[in-house]
This record gives sequence, structure tokens and C-alpha cells, in this order.
Amino acid sequence: MSGTVITFYSYKGGVGRSFTLANTAVLLARWGYRVLAIDWDLEAPGLHLYFHPHLSRMPESGVVDLAHEFVQKAAAPAAHTVRVDVEGGVLDLMAAGKVVGHKLDASYTYRLQEIDWEDLYDEGFAEFLEERREEWIAQYDFVLIDSRTGVSDVARICTAQLPDRLVVVFTANDQNLNDVVDIAHLADQARDRLPYDRPRHQVMPVLSRLDNRMEYQRAEEWQQKCAGVVAPLFRNWLVKGVTSEQMLRHLTVPYISYWSFGELLPVMVENPPSSDQISFALETVAAVIAQEFDRTDLLADNRDAYVAAARSRRRKFDLDLLVSSPRTLWRTSTELITELRLLGVKVDRSVSGDPEILDQTGDPAEHLCLVIDGALSRWQLTEAERFARRALGPDGAQRQMFCLVTRGTNRELLPGFLRNLRHFEFEPAVRPVPVARELHDLIRATPAPQAEPDHEALRDAEAALRELPEQLPYAGRFALVEETVRGMASAFDDGDMDLLRDRSADLLLLNRPHRNGTGVTVPPQLRTEVSALLARIERRINAFTD
Repeated sequence: MSGTVITFYSYKGGVGRSFTLANTAVLLARWGYRVLAIDWDLEAPGLHLYFHPHLSRMPESGVVDLAHEFVQKAAAPAAHTVRVDVEGGVLDLMAAGKVVGHKLDASYTYRLQEIDWEDLYDEGFAEFLEERREEWIAQYDFVLIDSRTGVSDVARICTAQLPDRLVVVFTANDQNLNDVVDIAHLADQARDRLPYDRPRHQVMPVLSRLDNRMEYQRAEEWQQKCAGVVAPLFRNWLVKGVTSEQMLRHLTVPYISYWSFGELLPVMVENPPSSDQISFALETVAAVIAQEFDRTDLLADNRDAYVAAARSRRRKFDLDLLVSSPRTLWRTSTELITELRLLGVKVDRSVSGDPEILDQTGDPAEHLCLVIDGALSRWQLTEAERFARRALGPDGAQRQMFCLVTRGTNRELLPGFLRNLRHFEFEPAVRPVPVARELHDLIRATPAPQAEPDHEALRDAEAALRELPEQLPYAGRFALVEETVRGMASAFDDGDMDLLRDRSADLLLLNRPHRNGTGVTVPPQLRTEVSALLARIERRINAFTD
């Protein structure tokens, strides 16, 4: 699948165009997309300054050198890119030219002035750019171009020939509003004259630097005025039923004085952002780009789900299912996880009350299972609400949330969004084998295979070994545990599954902690023996599963 070229354009300077592009590029790269950012604002370049602290090396060439290569009829033009260090993705920068320190080198201005763009086009530069464009979209998912302002030859290259879509950044004043729609029409007219098959532009207007904190009433008036002016830009991509005013509110980047100093990347700092932070709005802009300007009805209805879907679209989830349970149901959740793993489900535990779970910016699992005994814990509620906001998965697939409740739980006391879900009942004292099979069937949409009797014994042994606590009530119990574990190992070696099952039941009894919570730490040697036997049993289980 080829990539998409998007030009960030502004009729006037100083509106935050480069700032918006740089932060959008970082977000897309962190979400797993391959991104190329090109500084084509050759008269006033500066995109490299945003990425300067994160560059693998200083750019030694750039767009100007690309033009000179055409003049010199280079057989194989260079890439002219440098890697930006962004966790989780690929982000390359093509600067305007060679950078020394924080500035373009001394020869840059002279080399730029040597270029006559009209002459270049007369000599076939358009075809040369088409070849470069094909290379870029083959290598990257998104090519983001920082364009020259105003109306110029360079601006026409960036707005007419190269892009598939436009992002027009403007501020709330008449100098910007008077021309923001006309520029898009001029770009369409210019590309109609090109000998290349380009559809009409889809244009995303971004209202930038709106101060809605101090001057709320005036900000509201101008936002409504701006929505009316730019409404024509939404006509060929906004879903029917979503108004231009609704959409522009999502595409408004607020003015935050802290970020107005220097060239900064707030998306590197505000992670995850709250709704009053500038990165929140930048995430929305990046999500619309990632979603190819599509599914805007979801954005209007559930912004967090829209952004989450864009964030996860390029990757597969690490896990099929996350099991969330209070610590009082540790044993039940352990048994459920064990059963699901034996059925081939990639599953892990999410312990309610662990703040790190809620701080994660990504989602490790596609689906969530809540294990509930009587009432939902406060931490589980927070986790469930967070999941519900992100319930739309990659490519529109619906992620599922399941409730595993103890018999007798009053489901009417559950939050409304959980009462309507499918509930599975369980008895804490009974191994949740049937529930695991039902979950498997729903997640995989295929019936679970029947387990062999030996397989059941191995699962019991695995669960018992995993439940060995960090502490035992008194030192004398270590000898009993050690004897039982060695008995399990002997039964395993002899293939005596009945004896293995009996020894596993003994170990579960010995694993019970002291009621007052005190105890003696399990010796490392015993822990090593348990780990070794557990590894052997898991290998045998995997052999069954395979």
C-alpha cells in the first residue's frame, strides 16, 4: 500500500504551521507509522530546529540539494534524509539544506538563489519530482511537507503537484480567513493543469493559537465565524450529520503561552495529555491524518475512541485478552489465565489497583475481562471506563469487554455500561474451565479443542506452582512444600498424571498464606526448583497445544 503526501500550508506566517507539522510527525511515528517530514519552506526554513535534540546527526543536505542534483542530471539522487530518534516508529527529516549547529550553512542562501523554478520546470523538473514522490510513498506511510507561505512557485509545488491532501493552518483574524478557502481552490485549479492524475484536494483546516482561556467569549465568537468561513473545505470529506463547527472544535489548537517560546515538541512531554493540554488537540489532528480523513462521525461521537483507533491501526495487539481482577480473586484469575493459555489465547493479568496499568498510553490487549465478586472495585471501574473510551480497534474492529461475576452478584448495581454486557457466572471454588472455553470461542470465533486427560493434570500442576506465595506462615512449611514439589516432579517424570494431580492439590493447600499476613520468605533454592519444574510442565503443555 502506497503512502500519502500531505502538505501543511498557511497563507500567512507565524500561525504555528511548522509547530503543528513537527508534533504531528512525532505522534504518527510513535503510533507505528513510517513518516518523512520535508522542509520546503525554503525562504524561511526551520523545521530542523524542532527535531534538533533528537537527530541522529546534523543534516548534510536537503531540498535545495535535490534541486541541484536535477540540474546536474545526477544518475541516482541521494535520499537527503536524517533519522529522528522517536520511540516506537520511523521518522526521517529532509531539511531545507545542510545544517551547521542550529543554522543552515553559509552557502545555503547562495545555492537557493541559484534556483530558477520556472526554468527547472521547463527542463523537466516536474517528472523528476514525480519520481521522487513515488520513492517517498513507497518507503513511508505519510510524507508531511512544510510549505512556503503565500502564492509562489514553491508554494504551487507543495500545494498542487505533490500532495494528496492539504492541511491549512490559520489563526482567528481576517488576514488569514480572507484567503484560506481561495487558496485551496487555486491549488485545485493548478493541479487540474498538471499532466498527472490527481483528484480534488481534501483540505483539513486547523484553527491555531486560539486563546480560549483568558478571552472565552471572544474566542467563542471567532471560532463560530471561522467555522462558517471554512465550511466549504469540509464538503468533500466530512460525514453527513457532522457540522463544520463540530469538526473545527476538534481541529482547534489552543494557545498555551508556555509552548510559544522556542521550537518545542509538547507531544514528547504531555504523555498522555489531558483535554486542556495542547497535545490533546495535536493528537486529534494526527488521528484525522492517520484515518485518511475518514470516520469523522466517530470523532464527533467519541474522540478518545477515534484517536485510540488511529494509534493502534498500524500494529497488532501484544495480547488477545487482559484479565482484571481484585487481589481477593487472585486464584480464580490465575486459573482462568492458565486455562485460556492452554487454549492458545494470548492473555495476561491486569491487577486492579496497580497505577501503572492506568498510566499506559497504549493498550496491550485487544479485549478486557473483568473478574467481579459482588461489586466492581474503584480501580476496575477506572480501567473499564478507559477501555470503553477506546473500544474501537484497528480498521474499525470492535474490541470486546467481558464480565466474569460470582454467582449471586447483583448485576443491577454494576455501572450502566457494564450491565448490558454479556456476563459469565463462576464459583470461586470451581476451576473456570467452561468460562475459558466460552471466552476462547468469542475471541477467536472458533470452538476450543477438547483437552486430553493428561492435559488437565498438567494445567492443575501449572496453576498450583504459579500460586506459590512470596511468603509462607512458618519456616517448617518449607520442608512440606519442597517434598510436595519433588513429588510432583517425580510423578511428572513417571507419567503418573493421577499422582501429579493429587500432589498439585496438596500444594494448593500448602500455598495458603497466614491470615494476619505475616510469614517467612520462600528460600531461593525452593523458588528455583519450582521455576524449573514449571518450565518443564509449560513445555509439555505447549507441545499439547501445538
